[in-house]
Amino acid sequence: MKKSKSLLLLLTLVLAVGTLLSACGSNEAKNSASNGNKAANNAANEGDVKLAADQTLKINLSAEPPTFDPAQAQDSQANTVLKMMYEGLVRLDADGKELPGAAESWEVDGTKYTFHIREDAKWSNGDPVTANDFAFAWERVLSPDTQPAPPYAYQLYYIKNAEEFNTGKIKDFSEVGVKAVDEKTLEVELNNPTPYFLGLTSFYTLYPVHQSVKDDAKWATDPNKMIVNGPFTLTAWTTGQSLEVTKNEQYWDKDSIKLNKISMSLVESGATELESYRNGELHRAGAPNGEIPADQIPIVQQEMPDEYKVKGIAGTYYYQFNSKAEPFQNAKIRKAFSMAIDRQAIVERITQGGQIPAFGMVPEGILGSDDQFRTEHNDKDYFQENVDEAKKLLEEGMKEEGYTKLPEITVIHNNGEGHKKVATAIVDMWKKNLGVDVKIQNQEWGVFLKNRQNLDYQIARSGWSADFNDPMTFMDLWTTGAGNNDLGYSNPEYDELIKASRSESDLKKRDEIFAKAEEIFIKQDMAYMPIYYYSNVALEKPNLKGVILDYSGAIDYTRAYLTEE
Repeated sequence: MKKSKSLLLLLTLVLAVGTLLSACGSNEAKNSASNGNKAANNAANEGDVKLAADQTLKINLSAEPPTFDPAQAQDSQANTVLKMMYEGLVRLDADGKELPGAAESWEVDGTKYTFHIREDAKWSNGDPVTANDFAFAWERVLSPDTQPAPPYAYQLYYIKNAEEFNTGKIKDFSEVGVKAVDEKTLEVELNNPTPYFLGLTSFYTLYPVHQSVKDDAKWATDPNKMIVNGPFTLTAWTTGQSLEVTKNEQYWDKDSIKLNKISMSLVESGATELESYRNGELHRAGAPNGEIPADQIPIVQQEMPDEYKVKGIAGTYYYQFNSKAEPFQNAKIRKAFSMAIDRQAIVERITQGGQIPAFGMVPEGILGSDDQFRTEHNDKDYFQENVDEAKKLLEEGMKEEGYTKLPEITVIHNNGEGHKKVATAIVDMWKKNLGVDVKIQNQEWGVFLKNRQNLDYQIARSGWSADFNDPMTFMDLWTTGAGNNDLGYSNPEYDELIKASRSESDLKKRDEIFAKAEEIFIKQDMAYMPIYYYSNVALEKPNLKGVILDYSGAIDYTRAYLTEE
């Protein structure tokens, strides 16, 4: 645990520096971005590094991305592959600092952002990338006519009139604060100063989309129709088996891209993934898109100490309750289930990867007004594990609902040995401590996501990693009707607090608003059951260089390269 805490302390220092740099005024933002890009590019050319002749990176994804449409994506698998294929106005380095992407520069004047699209930005078919492509993509995300409704539409609500357009109160997109001044200039007007908005433009929901998709409903299912603006293009896709992306020769920064191909197997088994890594069939194994079996972590740590990588990341692993399904419509029953497990035992005996027991929503590593949010607001103030209290709450909740016996309960999780082991341990704790029998059901990733979205479950495994370095990235998920709110959760007081936080410019007051919202969500409502704060455990071959794993655990392979062994 000491090792994990030191990693998180280092992560916090890195995040603090990155935030200070990204919060500069317009000229500083423009200049520092250009300098950062120069430093990031051509890393493989420094020193006496000799590149391997075969620049084909081999990795595994434990599940197939459910979609290649940036507007519909909402999971880490899609995030990893879309990052290879697309590029937003900015991209992020390992410290979470903004670097020029499709925009070569920008100015920030209060709530007004002016982005200058680079002249050499092109789509993979040779068409120029324009400001209109961004405006088109963002209108598509916000349009009430887009079906299915994009789950991340609310991430654009920082923009003037975006929410009103998305909810149908405004019919004309020209009233939204997004304007293509000309082919290479995009102006964005926000409702309020939002220091993390610049970094948010690197997120997949805000990627540009080629305007040819407007007349082709199935463009995102055919590699031959996917016109992209990122470093790689999707060139091979065998459903359920493999994906392959190839270097995009039209990409503006192609000289910085050393890999020719990235070959991705689609194998759910962590044991198989680890075996493939040991056999030299993979260059990297483990999180965020794969898995090293927990019982193998101590073994590989000793067997391959130079290849073993562990990093604390800003993410929370939790079990969510469907508040619309029996018996979890009752807060006391939800609290009983949450208080009746032993989180320390789970991270020490089951996950074994330096995770930290979680009692709140916001993980360690996320900044507050002066320090880490988690340091400023102790999550153990929300509740404590207590079997006797859990039994009492369960009895009271059952009495309130008129139960003499609880309905049959099932917990669902997506495929993966780690998820299964955690579920088995928790179900055993519920049986021992509450006398409750709970069934376990594993589901294929796409089916699992759909069942959560449709509220077709009682308890479901889940997890969330930061999209940007601010408590809001964990808070606005659970407002009534939000696209990623698959708890069925709705609390008007919570909604009002999140709304108030958007316009609060005093950071300390804003921090207190978030703390009150988290207290309602966890202490009062126990809308979900926090289990642990994530760490990222992986293995990397010594000749794999340039992989970026950011503070949130998102991974970027675009500037990676292979050296001679």
